[in-house]
Amino acid sequence: MNELSSGRMPIPSPSPSPSRNLTRFYLKVVVLVIAVAASLSGCGIFGETNEEDLPENWPEDKLYFAAKESLDVGACGGAIENYERLQTRYPFGPYAAQAQLELSYCYYKQEDSPAALAAVERFIKLNPTHPHMDYAYYLHGLINFNVGRGLTARLIARDPSQRDPGAALAAFNDYALLIREYPKSRYVDDAQLRMRYLRNILAQHEVNVANFYMRRGAFVAAANRARSVVENYQQTPAMPEALVLLAKSYKVLEMNELSDDALRVLELNYPNHPGISEVNKTSVR
Repeated sequence: MNELSSGRMPIPSPSPSPSRNLTRFYLKVVVLVIAVAASLSGCGIFGETNEEDLPENWPEDKLYFAAKESLDVGACGGAIENYERLQTRYPFGPYAAQAQLELSYCYYKQEDSPAALAAVERFIKLNPTHPHMDYAYYLHGLINFNVGRGLTARLIARDPSQRDPGAALAAFNDYALLIREYPKSRYVDDAQLRMRYLRNILAQHEVNVANFYMRRGAFVAAANRARSVVENYQQTPAMPEALVLLAKSYKVLEMNELSDDALRVLELNYPNHPGISEVNKTSVR
C-alpha cells in the first residue's frame, strides 16, 4: 500500500469570487470579534449574547465558510456541525451541494463510514450533473476502501484478505465506475492503483475460502473457488496457489483430465512452485 496515496485528496471547491473572498475576510473578522466579545463578557463588560450572532441564525454563506475554515485546519467536528446546520436551513441554496460533498468527506475523516456513504450517495442522487461528480465517485470508493481499517485494525496487523470482501468489492466497483464514466479525471491514476490492490485482496480471499473447503473435504466447493481465481483474477499473486488447489481438488474428485490441465498450466507458468510436488502426491478419496 505504500504506492497508494493516504486518501487526503484535495476536495474540489467552487471557484473563488471577489464577493466570496470578502465574505471569508469578514467571517474571519467576525470570528475574531466574537472570540474577544466572549472573553470580555465573562468579565461582565457585555450583556447577553445577541441571538443574531449565534451560528443557528447565520446566513448560508457565513455557515459555509465557517465550516470550510474548520475543515481546512482539520477540525472536522466543528465543520460537521455547520455543514449540517446549512443542510437543514438551506437545503436548496447555492452552497448546499458543495456542503453535502464536504460533509461526506468530514464523516469519512471521522471514520463514520455509514454517515459518509449516506451523505455522498445523497449528493450523487441530487446532483447528477455536478462538475465534481468524479470526485464524488472517487470519495464513495475511498469510503468503502477504508471500511474496517479503523484504529483497532491499524493496531492489530490483520491480513486484509481475511476480512469480509463486501466493502473491498464495492470499492473496486466504485473505482471501475469512475474510470469508465470519467476516464480523464485527476483521480483515475489513484483509482487504478487501488483497484490493483483490491483485485489482489479479492483473489487471495477466494484462495483462503478454497483452502477452508479443502481442509473440510468439500472438494467441489474448493474447486469452484479456485476456478473463480483462475478465471477472474489472472496475474495476481494468488494465481499459483489457486492452480494448486484446483489441480488437487480435481484429482481427489477423480477428474483427472481437468486436474492434469490445471497442473500443466501451473508447471508452464510457475515451473519452480512447490505446489507441483503437492499435486503429484495427492491421492484420491
